[in-house]
Amino acid sequence: MKHTDIKNIYENKKAFLNKAVTVCGWVRTSRDSKNTAFLELNDGTSFKHLQIVIDKEVIKDSHAFLPLCSALKVDGVCVTATNDPAGIEINAKAITLLGECPAEYPIQKKPHTLEYLRTVPHLRVRTNTFSAMFRLRSKLSEAIHKFFLDRNYTYVHTPIITGSDCEGAGEIFKVTTIGYSDKFKTEKDYYEADFFNKQAGLTVSGQLEGEVMAMAFGKIYTFGPTFRAENSNTARHSAEFWQIEPEVAFAEIDDIIEIATEMIKFIIKYALDNCKDELAFFEKFYEKGLIAKLTSVVESDFAKIDYTNALEILKKSGKTFQFPVEWGCDLQTEHERYLTDEVFNRPVFVVNYPKKLKSFYMKQNADGKTVSATDLLVPGVGEIIGCSEREADYNKLLEAIKDRGMRVSDYDNYLDLRRFGSVPHSGFGLGLERLLMYITGIGNIRDTAVYPRTKGNLS
Repeated sequence: MKHTDIKNIYENKKAFLNKAVTVCGWVRTSRDSKNTAFLELNDGTSFKHLQIVIDKEVIKDSHAFLPLCSALKVDGVCVTATNDPAGIEINAKAITLLGECPAEYPIQKKPHTLEYLRTVPHLRVRTNTFSAMFRLRSKLSEAIHKFFLDRNYTYVHTPIITGSDCEGAGEIFKVTTIGYSDKFKTEKDYYEADFFNKQAGLTVSGQLEGEVMAMAFGKIYTFGPTFRAENSNTARHSAEFWQIEPEVAFAEIDDIIEIATEMIKFIIKYALDNCKDELAFFEKFYEKGLIAKLTSVVESDFAKIDYTNALEILKKSGKTFQFPVEWGCDLQTEHERYLTDEVFNRPVFVVNYPKKLKSFYMKQNADGKTVSATDLLVPGVGEIIGCSEREADYNKLLEAIKDRGMRVSDYDNYLDLRRFGSVPHSGFGLGLERLLMYITGIGNIRDTAVYPRTKGNLS
């Protein structure tokens, strides 16, 4: 049916003022009085609702159109809003009920907790919180593509079904067409009979394949779903998430840190410029001072500290941490939060981690103990980027594979990249959902995805 997007009306008020218009949408709020009824309509194109004014002398059965989430078509005239000279509203001339919504609709005017809304994921997207969240998520995705494509990167699609676990990136979900069976004597027999004739899983990272592409295209990025079967039930972990992974040839660790910094600032600036209403909403209801925080990130330098020095700060903090702080330990959330929230009060890169904590492919430093790797930690969330220079030396990479007891034949192609025109190269992974947590102030990753996939949860 022919109608005008509400977003177009808001963006072209002068063109629509005193003109007849038809809009469609769902009732988000309504109120009634003796001679007039009011409802706010939203069609999904705008975060702002559009007020519809109903003169009961014109619309006789107005009560039929007031229930929350009723779907309507409204024919009327755009006029200056009664209570806002800069605003606009519609005086209804005719209303068609496209889809009624009964009283048992589970999201009424009373405030609902995010925990409750997770029980109705198919309906929660109609609330202001999730309208703002997924509108912002769309804009961030747009910004990510724009950042890389404007800088001569090639966008590549790495496999979702893979035979590699990217060693250490996380537990994999197995992909099989057989399922449970007791007819195979060994695991080897089982996988040989399966679809790919070998063990397969959902990807935990597109990095290894991304490196293949970077050795031909120089600068590439992937942006797609990744999966980790971690038995974790924290507010920061999800079994399915979207990850941005650039791989850059001729880039050493400092180069990729610079790229990561520029990208984060670009994305946040894009959100500040293009999602003003959504960010104002999150600041009002979820994190006071959010916009000032984000503006500061764009305008400030990121901190950078060596892992060893970070541990010294933690040891001298006088705080009692649940997890002990000793050289060689992995930084836990409590350590990350202390560094970002209490020491630096801004994003910080922690560099040069012990090699036993990191994956086999990371460039080994001259000290023999650490690798050229860094994590970007941000206040309120912790790690959002894992980054490293990749080991470009064939012999060192082969030694690392053997030292970890990995099967060399599984990495023949990966090793070939070091045999045929190897160059220094680096890359990182950024989880979109964690970035959304930071930009919105939302405290749980389950509230950044339409259908969050977590332990025991497959809605």
